[in-house]
Amino acid sequence: MNRIHLFAAGVVALLSGCAGTLNSPMPQDTPPVSTSPASSSSAPSGNAQDADSLTLRSSRELARTRPAPSTATPAPATALRRGDSVPLTSVEQNFGSRTVAAVAPPADLWERIRRGYGMNDLQGDLVQDREVWYTSRPDYIFRMTERSKKYLFHIVEELEVRNMPTELALLPFIESAFNPQAVSSAKAAGMWQFMPATGKYFELKQNSFRDDRRDVLASTRAALDYLQKLHKMFGDWHLALAAYNWGEGSVSRAIAKNQRAGMPTGYPDLNMPMETRFYVPKLQAVKNIVSNPARYNSKLPLIENHPYFQSVTIRRDIDVALAAKLAEVSVDDFKALNPSLNRPVILAAGTPQILMPWDNAEVFQSNLETYNGRLASWTAWVVPTTMRPAEVAKKVGMSEADLRSMNNIPPRMVVRAGSTLLVPRSHQMPDVSIKVADNSQLSVAPEVVLKRVTVKAAKGDTVASIARKHKVQASMVAEWNKVSATASFKTGQPVVLMLPPQAKSSKAAATKGKTTKSAPEKSGPKAAAKAPKAAAAPKKGATKAPAKKQG
Repeated sequence: MNRIHLFAAGVVALLSGCAGTLNSPMPQDTPPVSTSPASSSSAPSGNAQDADSLTLRSSRELARTRPAPSTATPAPATALRRGDSVPLTSVEQNFGSRTVAAVAPPADLWERIRRGYGMNDLQGDLVQDREVWYTSRPDYIFRMTERSKKYLFHIVEELEVRNMPTELALLPFIESAFNPQAVSSAKAAGMWQFMPATGKYFELKQNSFRDDRRDVLASTRAALDYLQKLHKMFGDWHLALAAYNWGEGSVSRAIAKNQRAGMPTGYPDLNMPMETRFYVPKLQAVKNIVSNPARYNSKLPLIENHPYFQSVTIRRDIDVALAAKLAEVSVDDFKALNPSLNRPVILAAGTPQILMPWDNAEVFQSNLETYNGRLASWTAWVVPTTMRPAEVAKKVGMSEADLRSMNNIPPRMVVRAGSTLLVPRSHQMPDVSIKVADNSQLSVAPEVVLKRVTVKAAKGDTVASIARKHKVQASMVAEWNKVSATASFKTGQPVVLMLPPQAKSSKAAATKGKTTKSAPEKSGPKAAAKAPKAAAAPKKGATKAPAKKQG
């Protein structure tokens, strides 16, 4: 409602203090003053000060600054709070030959979206087909739009700042049904469904502790960056949307093919996969339903035209459950606003800002200031050397089952050196560094079952020489034989080693001076199924221009 105060103050100031400057008539086709940044250039001409007095700040800025009501506006009987509504009809005040119109701000966010439509409508059977599909599922439409309440205002704000069509705010309905935890079969994730490679191209962090493809602010920024890039490439929003779904390279090739054949190159004219063929019609159908819900037997939940959340800065590592408790919100509601968090702890170095429901942000700050307990019970630990999970668990004071569960370590795998694991945190541990927080990854390898082998020491053999011969660590040889790392062995003394089966047979063959033939490798689907899975090779061209997922 600060928007209303500011608008009223501007009108009063214009009428009372600028009478001598309003001499030139206003063109009849000049649109009314708009609160949208996209329409700021349509302010009345004349004295620059007069135009400035009618320029309203975006609701994003109003949400952050909340100025006090102007002294030129009589104070209301009751203080206005976020979300309050005041009846405000269109008012015209004649002054000489000029007319000043006060236009009510949108009553809700749906109306604000309708006012910002900027794309050409798509017609045809596919649009009608999708309209029928959606309208036959009113419960689905309502649940989907109800879920969007938390995120839609922010998306509309960002679109208006960029002067982009506001129907693009409806795109997550098509991509993910506004579910930030959605993951497709092609591994696209988040509300905007970014593939891993495309997410990295647009600087969306993906590590053990967070996945910014799910982050509300970061993924929205990246999606709108991508859509603007595509619109600049193709000069058409429908083609840009096709490229968002199908990939810019695929759309470019389809256009070039039509050009060579002398055919039109618009969205309906291109040969494309069925999913992409239905992609824009889906968005058009949702746009039509939002434009006139009653016509399509649909009901949209009220989404008020004000921010749902605030961004809060954190300076210390803190458990997710504790952050929700201090904000006095449920853990589910907290995670819904911070869906990028993968673990039960927030690392301040990697996630310096979290989102809170608007009215709970101050509650969180106040409770945090008076909280005297430990903020984080978990921390990140970098594995110094390749270790079995049982060894790691013993070192960090966890059960092996808990360690595996907390860090998603598959069975029969060892943890490679350099991996970052979530482990219990002691009171003396400092917060996790930004280097660890931003680069944490889990790397595993198939566990090799070692077998006990006894060999006889040659003349002059030491722990170090035995270790070199058998390609094992000297410290392990010393541990297996209960001797120091600098010990020497007598000639013929039995030395215990723990070696892989292959190493054992090779050593035995070399000792006996015999040549052994390796058994033929088994082939076929069953044998392949038993083999440990290797890391998937990156797809060809994965590091080049980003391509959107199909699905």
